[in-house]
Amino acid sequence: MITAPVHTRPITRAAYAADASHYLLTPSAVVEARSAIEVAEVFRAAREQNTSVTLRSGGTSLSGQASGEGYLVDVRKHFRDIEVLDQGRRVRVQPGATLRHVNARLRPYGYQLGPDPASEVGATIGGVIANNSSGMACGTEFNAYRTLESLTFVLPSGTTINTADNDANQQLKAQEPELCEALMRLRRRILGNPASVRTIEKHFALKNTMGYGLNAFLDFETPVDILSHLLVGSEGTLAFVAEAYFRTVPVAPKKTTALVVFDTLHAATNTLPALVDSGAATLELMDHTSIKVGQSWDNVPEEITGFEVRDHSALLVEYHANADEELRELSRRGEEILHNATFTQNAAAQARAWSFRKGLYAQVAGARPAGTTALLEDVAVPVDKLADTCQHLSELFDQHAYRDAVIFGHAKDGNIHFLLNDRFAGEEALNRYNAFNDAMVDLVLGHGGNLKAEHGTGRAMAPYVRRQYGDELYAVMQELKAACDPTNTMNPGVILAEDPDAHLENIKLIPSIDPQIDACVECGYCESVCPSRDLTLTPRQRIVVRRAMDAARAQGDTETLKELERDYDYYAIDTCAADSMCVTACPVGIDTGRYVKDLRNQRAGAFKQKAWKTAAANWKLVNAAASATMTGVSFLPDALARAATDVARAVVGTDDMWQWRPELGKGGQKRSQLGQVVGSRFHAPQAVYVPACVHPMFGRAEDSDGASQAFTALLERAGITLIVPDEIDSLCCGTTWSSKGLNEGYEVMRRHAVDVLSRATEHGRLPVVIDASSCTQGFSGLLEEAGITVIDAIEFTATNVLEKLEVKERVDTLTLHPTCSATQLGLGEAVMRLARAAAREVNVPTEWNCCAYAGDRGMLHPELTRSATRREAAQVAAFDASAHASTNRTCELGMTAATGKSYQHVLEILERATR
Repeated sequence: MITAPVHTRPITRAAYAADASHYLLTPSAVVEARSAIEVAEVFRAAREQNTSVTLRSGGTSLSGQASGEGYLVDVRKHFRDIEVLDQGRRVRVQPGATLRHVNARLRPYGYQLGPDPASEVGATIGGVIANNSSGMACGTEFNAYRTLESLTFVLPSGTTINTADNDANQQLKAQEPELCEALMRLRRRILGNPASVRTIEKHFALKNTMGYGLNAFLDFETPVDILSHLLVGSEGTLAFVAEAYFRTVPVAPKKTTALVVFDTLHAATNTLPALVDSGAATLELMDHTSIKVGQSWDNVPEEITGFEVRDHSALLVEYHANADEELRELSRRGEEILHNATFTQNAAAQARAWSFRKGLYAQVAGARPAGTTALLEDVAVPVDKLADTCQHLSELFDQHAYRDAVIFGHAKDGNIHFLLNDRFAGEEALNRYNAFNDAMVDLVLGHGGNLKAEHGTGRAMAPYVRRQYGDELYAVMQELKAACDPTNTMNPGVILAEDPDAHLENIKLIPSIDPQIDACVECGYCESVCPSRDLTLTPRQRIVVRRAMDAARAQGDTETLKELERDYDYYAIDTCAADSMCVTACPVGIDTGRYVKDLRNQRAGAFKQKAWKTAAANWKLVNAAASATMTGVSFLPDALARAATDVARAVVGTDDMWQWRPELGKGGQKRSQLGQVVGSRFHAPQAVYVPACVHPMFGRAEDSDGASQAFTALLERAGITLIVPDEIDSLCCGTTWSSKGLNEGYEVMRRHAVDVLSRATEHGRLPVVIDASSCTQGFSGLLEEAGITVIDAIEFTATNVLEKLEVKERVDTLTLHPTCSATQLGLGEAVMRLARAAAREVNVPTEWNCCAYAGDRGMLHPELTRSATRREAAQVAAFDASAHASTNRTCELGMTAATGKSYQHVLEILERATR
């Protein structure tokens, strides 16, 4: 019996069907496992029902191993625990934690995980183990296999073993005697065959994720040690890893970086042996197509700009050191080899270079022609064979008419990736792909290489495993699979496939839906920053389901289409915070939040558009009425107020009527009561001050004076003068309308705001200062075409006010919720400056994310904010801070509701510290 939630709705099945690979398989059901015990239940049920099980965590895998047609078990949502041990030297992690989150927890101790893939924002520990991930710098020395200390696994039989237990071998032998005997028999078989040993040693001297990690039979002696390391790189075909302990690696404090352009690919690769010998930590290769695509991006390294790309290639070279003298010596070696290189320690320049390299896959794939599928493969060859391999690969691209193919990768390890774009449908396209694949396999194996280096065998290379290892070792892998999973329950068709054409089955076809989302490669990078990821859908899934709807329509499957359309409103549109945090993680710059706003506009009826258009034209009255209503309702018992709004929601609709929330409190004062001049009255005004309309609407926390009052007090102490527009009570940033997709009302407010603020700023001579970060973001868009500069009050205070203040009494500890708008505005450093001025210690939860209050979204759908803040709230409780701050009133309300702590604007904390 399966006790975990089982989801069979078409929208959930479609949402989980796609991963980052070029394959598409739709599960029969999605199981939301909450513990290892529940995973074991699924395994047993699947064996009884003769169906398959696929484990899904981050879904960033590129070879098809994270999707299947039977039970798909979500092991991300409830498996995210991270525990730092031994001052960062070790870490305990669960499969749903992303690398970025784990490394954020380790960073204060000066350590990080060994594996460092470019997909760290979305890649999870489950995938790192399942694919034996490596990355930019870790090579084979610090990959998941080498840094693993112990793990807890669940076999398809349901047997669960913690390999750290002293009697783990006895437990395994007692519960799985046949498996133990098979492991030791296979070890004897391999060791007794010198040819097998030589083959394993040759292939695993390089990066290698092709087939099973047979090197475990050479490296270890006991059944538990052998099996636990065979699970690394097993791609969910042998067992489920419920948690793991890793040894971490120290982070070198000193780094110097150079991006060097060469005239040809051959010239670049010919320098590699000398650079490897010089001690380079990373050597990232990019071919001419990579450079050409990069030249079209914003904020790219200047080294790749200013010339016409022909046969050029580039190397990103980086040295790491613990001391300046050591770094200077390493730089000197690099400069001797690369005569035209300029090494830099400038953090901004280094970030640009790495952003260019790490974003290549999705950027190149995102630039593909509409309707085509991106297919990314990776191989490894000895470094001295890399130049010839790259040259011959380029020739194969030409021979098989893959004209937009691109080569890039980890040259230090002889590991390169290549990307093909095509519509892999029809006999001609599939025959071309198959012919290319066969030629590529011959090329790589002919150079003594591996057909998979990082991304796992998956479905893409399963038919070629026998070609790489030979019949004898392939038979060993078959016996291993049969011993662990005798009913072939786990991920059938992954790693081992008898059908030589299996890699041509279930290839994903990408329809053209909308220019805003067509570039999506379904990589999943967006998911870790999405506030609705644990409630309904993620940005990737919103796009995937739209594509599924299109497919159902094209196939005439009206029943499925009807069900998808029915659920899409709530799952994808109503519960999207539309905070656009997804664009901060998306390597191709897709703003799914903006896309959802357009969908909201399409479904908004004429009455709703007209009503909100009228509200925009009469915002002074509407804002005052909302404030008065909030104050009036605040005198009612919470239960009665909640009941009244619930009745209204039942009549009007949950996406149009707020639910009363206890954190809301009373309304605030009109903004015009501040007067026309704030701060000092003895100096020329430096800016126009526009207090946000959320302050009169939602008021202030009970133990505070409010952000507007705090800001004006700080201005007065600093002797700075700002002016307030005459029609301040009628102004809004427009987010109220844009977030709902109400374009007509937004345009009314935009014209009004431009008219009022053009006059107030003397047509842009003075900047506009806003005291709520989401409103700063809104006004920035509203006033962009008018040429009026918009500055957040936090940035203004950090730049113009802070140095003129005297801090008198700081709070002991301050917990900070940065907010999505402050992050997108780049206010992080300014926020921290103010926080550190006001508090002796500042904590930022590593689990922080958009609170999903999103203006009024948290009042329309409180379940969204509860879900989005759950993990951050638990971390906030552990801090037990003296004060709690944010940068926006509605976010303060959301975090207050989530934590029970009174959140205030960081300006309020600073104001009290400088009284």
